[in-house]
Amino acid sequence: QVQLVESGGGLVQAGGSLRLSCTASGRTFRYDAMGWFRQAPGKEREFVAAITGLTGRTSYADSVKGRFTISRDNAKNTVYLQMNSLRPEDTAVYFCAAARGSTALAMGVTTLDPYDSWGQGTQVTVSS
Repeated sequence: QVQLVESGGGLVQAGGSLRLSCTASGRTFRYDAMGWFRQAPGKEREFVAAITGLTGRTSYADSVKGRFTISRDNAKNTVYLQMNSLRPEDTAVYFCAAARGSTALAMGVTTLDPYDSWGQGTQVTVSS
């Protein structure tokens, strides 16, 4: 498994921006697919964005397309989520997750299933 540590959450007004970071250790980072998920109170954890390992291909939930950008720096073992034009409905705990490259290839990256390691979560609150 991988140890994941998120940072960068906080309180922001609607229309504002935040950048989340997630640093990984314990496995060869560049091969892993990395994902961001979120969970609002009383709701299921949902997919936000993902980026594959070696190819860096990205995927986004429809609700965040055009506003959020996922990226990775393999030299720093870190994945980022740049969140712009934030809305109150983006309020949630955001989780970083890691999936082995082979598992992500077989199962896809937009569900919880391929991810075997999760961070502790970071709170994002968007006020109206």
